[in-house]
Amino acid sequence: MDQQNTARDLVWQSSQTSTQERRVLLKQSPVTLWMTGLSGAGKSTLAFHLEKRLIDAGHACFVLDGDNVRHGLNRDLGFSPHARTENIRRIAEVAKLMNAAGLIVITSFISPYRDDRSMAREIIGSDAFREVHISTTLQQCEHRDPKGLYQKARAGLISEFTGISAPYEPPIAPCLSLDTSASSVEACTERMLALIQPFLDETRR
Repeated sequence: MDQQNTARDLVWQSSQTSTQERRVLLKQSPVTLWMTGLSGAGKSTLAFHLEKRLIDAGHACFVLDGDNVRHGLNRDLGFSPHARTENIRRIAEVAKLMNAAGLIVITSFISPYRDDRSMAREIIGSDAFREVHISTTLQQCEHRDPKGLYQKARAGLISEFTGISAPYEPPIAPCLSLDTSASSVEACTERMLALIQPFLDETRR
């Protein structure tokens, strides 16, 4: 049976629990904070620091990290433009499901293409999508090179590496722009918390 015929046989099964009931239970509204930026910009560091702050404050949340996801869900994908698009599509669908469960989702992906991030916004829904550009410069990221990837890319050992042999398209109008070479982890985290504060207290709605 081909994919088109299979799709015709699928029927969406509705939950007996409403979105509002989940919001009341968790005392929060779901949101996806979509971090985009170059390798080494500080996305993962910020994502997991924010997650810890939210958990400590009693909020149900989860980080979807680029490297972690490629260990399992997206282990079959490479880094061609087509594979990157599929990587982002899958992550957006997972984030959407997590949001449907009432969770706050923090994503940490290079997601270099504007069209892919626009697709993610469409899948997740604009009301729950907040794009954050980790705008640390290429020069600073390459100077840090925490995984040694830029050195390998410069030596031709890694192909299609964002910023070196593959493009990065920065957001035109992100909800927030953070440069980790100019601001501390704590300062950046405070700004992200301020951005999603309206989602953190359901009793205010």
